[in-house]
Amino acid sequence: MIPFSILDLAPVTEGSDAAQAFRNTLDLAQLAERLGYHRYWLAEHHNMPGIASAATAVLIGHVAGGTSTIRVGAGGIMLPNHAPLQVAEQFGTLASLYPGRIDLGLGRAPGTDQPTAKALRRYFDSADAFPQDVMELLGYFEPATPGQPVRAVPGAGIDVPVWLLGSSLFSAKLSAALGLPFAFASHFAPDAMDEALALYRRDFRPSARLQQPYAMLGLNVVAADSDAEARRLFTTQQQSFINLRRGRPGLIPPPIDDIETYWSPVEKIGVERALACAVVGDEATVRQGIDAFIERHRPDEVLITANVFDHAARRRSFEIAAVCASNK
Repeated sequence: MIPFSILDLAPVTEGSDAAQAFRNTLDLAQLAERLGYHRYWLAEHHNMPGIASAATAVLIGHVAGGTSTIRVGAGGIMLPNHAPLQVAEQFGTLASLYPGRIDLGLGRAPGTDQPTAKALRRYFDSADAFPQDVMELLGYFEPATPGQPVRAVPGAGIDVPVWLLGSSLFSAKLSAALGLPFAFASHFAPDAMDEALALYRRDFRPSARLQQPYAMLGLNVVAADSDAEARRLFTTQQQSFINLRRGRPGLIPPPIDDIETYWSPVEKIGVERALACAVVGDEATVRQGIDAFIERHRPDEVLITANVFDHAARRRSFEIAAVCASNK
């Protein structure tokens, strides 16, 4: 069976707040555990009113503490925003508290805009040092040696699976060279997916961390009891993308009946291209869509996400997706 996992951005919906978003996140993680999802990842974003997962390591601890078996991790930590030592200490702490359950996915984008990157006291040019930062971080998880001047406490000698995330060829090349698992952000930037997958699998070098290539692909899945209702729920995600591209990111909006009245023809083309990896419909439609996605791309794991306004409808979407994903 191909494992299915969940990516959560801890969405803050209109009329709600971050505290409710965190309650919803834990509730969804507990449901995911009962439904048999393999891992539950949270993503780092900053200065985004509709995304509450900025303090990603803190939220991972909250979710791991409220669950018992599901893997919990970062999809991902944006490494240019952080000193590698601090990330090693944070995830060494998490892995000590919840052994065998913590993942660390690393991205090289800042996850925000330039003024916010400056406010984080890190800068866009930090992305140029991403390979060196990854190597430094991996080193902190190795057993400490006598006389080692700097060590991660906790962190040294602790098994924390490290993934590289990407939406281009850069991280595909780096994860292949380092022998690390690779997660591609096909749920919002699918253009280079096929080329990145082929490159990663072709150039993969076995390492002490991973003997064979392992690729996970992101997929938007919005499921409901009818195709029409699922398409309506999906307008929340479509509106959010349009608002971001208009430079007006805000709280997660409720669905609307006719998305055609909301976007321009040019915006429609851009959003549909960004969200091309999406399966939207009832159980039969979603099952067919997931089957087709797996048949075409052959991922080792699928990471699904659903930006649905109503929490009950979001729970229902993941319940339907879990049924469709079974026995894949």
